[in-house]
Amino acid sequence: MTNNPTVQSANIFGQGEGHYTYVEAIVTRERRNRAMVRFWLYFVCLMIFAMVLVGGATRLTDSGLSITEWKPIHGIIPPLSASDWAEEFAKYRQIPEYEQINKGMSLAEFQFIYWWEWSHRFLGRMIGFVFFIPLVFFWATGRLESRLKPRLLFLLFLGGLQGFIGWWMVKSGLSERVDVSQYRLAIHLTLASLIFAYAFWLARGLAPHSTKLEPPARLSLLAPLVLLLVFVQIFMGGLVAGLDAGLASNEWPMMLGSWVPPEISQMSPLWLNWFENPVSVQWNHRLMGYILFSVIVVQWLVARASTAEKPHKRRTMFLFLIVLVQVILGITTVLMSVPLHVALTHQGVAIILLAATVAHWRGLVGPYPPVTDIEVRR
Repeated sequence: MTNNPTVQSANIFGQGEGHYTYVEAIVTRERRNRAMVRFWLYFVCLMIFAMVLVGGATRLTDSGLSITEWKPIHGIIPPLSASDWAEEFAKYRQIPEYEQINKGMSLAEFQFIYWWEWSHRFLGRMIGFVFFIPLVFFWATGRLESRLKPRLLFLLFLGGLQGFIGWWMVKSGLSERVDVSQYRLAIHLTLASLIFAYAFWLARGLAPHSTKLEPPARLSLLAPLVLLLVFVQIFMGGLVAGLDAGLASNEWPMMLGSWVPPEISQMSPLWLNWFENPVSVQWNHRLMGYILFSVIVVQWLVARASTAEKPHKRRTMFLFLIVLVQVILGITTVLMSVPLHVALTHQGVAIILLAATVAHWRGLVGPYPPVTDIEVRR
């Protein structure tokens, strides 16, 4: 049964040229609308990808606390005069980060960190506009399928929640700390990744798929497992960034001269080490990387040996190649003591790996069925 009451399932073979032209127009319109919505979501994903990179640079340059207020509307305008800059700098000098870390910094040094944080917030606002305005247009002009509407509203809600969590994260570093909470940073990064993944999932569901056969059950089980592990690893990466745990050791494959350094359990209770001990956090991030790499290799080998169609096999191979690059980047980041360009590349490839994982699972699930449920045949 179609979701559109005005259009019924039809076999138009033999119904006449006029009827064929009418139905063909309906099918063409649906395909065109799907393409428009799909590419809009792809563009939103591209902006989120850029947002993650700018956010990573903001953290790595210790710029995240340079703007001490949350002004969702007026904050879009940066300081435009010497007095504006003096006012912003005076606010920054009141927080612990300035007093304990950056005391005596020049205005030019402050402007450097300010522009990173302002760019991060500006890009977040732009993503909101780029998502909301086309959403209203597509909805008002009838270009959205009924199944998409609640999903897109949920995506809009997640975007608003992300803005709140971003400020909640910044606020944690304005009074008693000299940096933001690693817990809140990890949540902020993970939610950004979830928004990216969900938007990409919807977009891929609107894309035409070339596969026809039911995929092997083992692949259908492995795909969501890999996605879950990717999210866990991204969350752990957020903890590493929040604690500067990438600097805890610059050795590989060993860490602090040992395979399992005793420093990973120096806090009590034991579980606290997993979230607040930089040595333990880096060690856990390494361990999860090995686990994720191994599961992706298993998935690739299972796909190669299965009866899966070629697109499924190709996607598992691409996943293996991407995670291999990511492991090499992770090792390089550690050995080089977290240089900005390598660390940002590592973070960017993590999002690429996330996109490839989502695309693979979506390929196994298949696209959304057409609303018209009409097959055009002459």
